[in-house]
Amino acid sequence: MSEQLPLGDRPQLVDRRFFLVADVGGTHARFALAGTGGLSHYRVLACADHPGIDDAMRAYVASIDAPPVRHAAIAIATPVDGDAIRMTNHAWAFSIEELRATLSLETLRVMNDFAAIAHALPALTPADLEPIGGGTQQPLEPRCVLGPGTGLGVAAMVHAGGQWTVVPSEGGHASFSPSDEVEAEILRFTWTEHPHVSSERLVSGPGLTLIHRALCAVRGKKVEKLGADEIVRRAATPEGALCAETLSRFSAMLGTFAANMAVTLGARGGIYIAGGVVGKLGEHFDRERFRTRFEAKGRFGGYLAAIPTWRITHECPALAGLATLPPGCDRL
Repeated sequence: MSEQLPLGDRPQLVDRRFFLVADVGGTHARFALAGTGGLSHYRVLACADHPGIDDAMRAYVASIDAPPVRHAAIAIATPVDGDAIRMTNHAWAFSIEELRATLSLETLRVMNDFAAIAHALPALTPADLEPIGGGTQQPLEPRCVLGPGTGLGVAAMVHAGGQWTVVPSEGGHASFSPSDEVEAEILRFTWTEHPHVSSERLVSGPGLTLIHRALCAVRGKKVEKLGADEIVRRAATPEGALCAETLSRFSAMLGTFAANMAVTLGARGGIYIAGGVVGKLGEHFDRERFRTRFEAKGRFGGYLAAIPTWRITHECPALAGLATLPPGCDRL
């Protein structure tokens, strides 16, 4: 535990217009204050630098000059079902009520990170979105946000009864579905290490390393364990053909997964791509390969061709989604 004062005990006047928002992934935790003027005091902390989420929250508050915090909302990369939270891709675990009490908060709201991003969808502007391919949005039809980071997040937004409702999902853990013989070979390789191969196992940041190792084996090359950054670096070099193929395969696999979510949800309101990996890939993300695979659904090719896909370019849409929610409420 940090020796700093609990969040609510700092000696300033309370400003109830502000509340702390946090987007906690497997690698980084992003923090800001949400208030009447939008988001402010944005910081990014490495999860590995802090023993627990309470330590990270204290460290954030200690780093800023702002009113004391009485309310907080956390978007976290794990299922949220009850009081006990245990992250899927990091060691942090906590009780929501104990965390609230430890930090002297009046209210603490915790939700899945992609559910928080879904809350931001109606407020996103064209400046926050990069179109990938064609299609026309049906404004009141379901929308889906998905994307690879340390894991593979998914959430939906459905319009009913005159309002939008967010539907959290763990769709990234559905079984991976190969679309050609090479991907079938990648699946066979992955089965030697994991009895269940989810889409997340391959379509994620760590998945880039696994795809590359599998392609090395498939192509009869020496199997190397390269991190995502090194794969991207080598892809731009003359000797980096296998790394370039890894990134192309990854883009296609994401297209297949996005299409599966689109037909499952009837997401004619559009597919939104979030998560840190696609943004970091930059031009190495093969948009044409993604969209071609997205539409490659046999008899449903025309259905998918009509659905627009975008990459969210907003720096932290989960925080923006949390900021749309009223402070002082501990219910979803």
